[in-house]
Amino acid sequence: MDLLRIGMVGSQFAAHLHLQNYARLRGWKVEIQVVASRTRARAEELARKHNIPEVADDFRRLLDRKDIDAVDLCVPTDLHHEFVIEAAKAGKHVICEKPLTGYFGKDRPEELVGLAVDRKTMFREALANCEAVAAAIKESKIKFCYAENWIYAPPVVKLKKLMQVSKGTILDMRAEESHSGSHAAYSRKWKTAGGGALLRLGAHPVSAVLHLKHYEGILKAGCGIKLKSVTAEVGQHTRIESFKKEPQKWIVSAWEDVEDWATMIMNFEDGSQAVVSASDGVLGGVRNTMTVYLSNAVVQVNINPNDTVVAYAPAPHIFGEEYIAEKLETKAGWNFASPDEDWVRGYPQELEDFGDCLITGREPDSGLDLAMQTVKAIYAAYLSAEKGRRVELENWGGGIIKRGSSPN
Repeated sequence: MDLLRIGMVGSQFAAHLHLQNYARLRGWKVEIQVVASRTRARAEELARKHNIPEVADDFRRLLDRKDIDAVDLCVPTDLHHEFVIEAAKAGKHVICEKPLTGYFGKDRPEELVGLAVDRKTMFREALANCEAVAAAIKESKIKFCYAENWIYAPPVVKLKKLMQVSKGTILDMRAEESHSGSHAAYSRKWKTAGGGALLRLGAHPVSAVLHLKHYEGILKAGCGIKLKSVTAEVGQHTRIESFKKEPQKWIVSAWEDVEDWATMIMNFEDGSQAVVSASDGVLGGVRNTMTVYLSNAVVQVNINPNDTVVAYAPAPHIFGEEYIAEKLETKAGWNFASPDEDWVRGYPQELEDFGDCLITGREPDSGLDLAMQTVKAIYAAYLSAEKGRRVELENWGGGIIKRGSSPN
């Protein structure tokens, strides 16, 4: 194909984000044919804003259309694996937001499954969902693109180049995604989110850590370095009694049965470690950071915040409507004003890679293997937190598929 024709599925934050980053690709690499959303009014608003000719109120209306090559899934997490499977069966390529899947307890009557279901059951069923996706993709021979923007973020890409030339060994990584909490209604419950801060936020740094260890292994020995075990703790900081009594809440506090804080230690087969943190209780804007300690170098990656532009205002009204940074509580004082936040986070690069892959038939830098390994790692962490001990991944099923990879 010369031009990739896409059906956008979803009409909220992630869909807006994807569409504004498709803008520079439209007309010469991709075209957006239609927006599908259960809320037709939102779909119509999105279509008007981004000059998309059609809207639909059901994702499945896209699957029989001959003028759509791929669907871009920007929907709540509980719909991801089901929609991927349906799209694959219809022969449509898939771009899917993170995480790939999880456990949602749809067959259980408990409303708050996060409080009622043991993590061993969750782990096994999350892996079963991954395997169902892998089987559908293998059978249909469609391409799957995992929308993990950290892999494409210029600071991470530069880190990989420094790793390649230094030839150092990764000894330790420390990575974090945190902010003051999601305002999306689906994020409050395990039934729709599949987990809390660790899955929703931590999926980014977990994927980056897995990707970098795989990349290091390819550079040194021609095969990736595998995750061996995880240890984790999770918390619900918004349930601390003194916090609950505070009259004003600066962070989101409406979590029902999901965690709002987590830390996990990832142990790799070569003896190296990584520590990943995720929190919905961090003020001051989004934190997307990573430090990699190599045997012969240290690399600090600041996706958000970064100091390319640092601005001060004595009052919040001074900068008016000009965008400063995501999740910022006030424009007063010193702030990190990102000149192009989407670019530094890797969104346009991600979507251009996906477009090239689906047009030419090559595999994306962020694909199915990474998506599945991320789910496995995070659900092992949930199990570890419940049991209070390390979880060895080799003891668990879920035959995550393996593919070769080059050090791109």
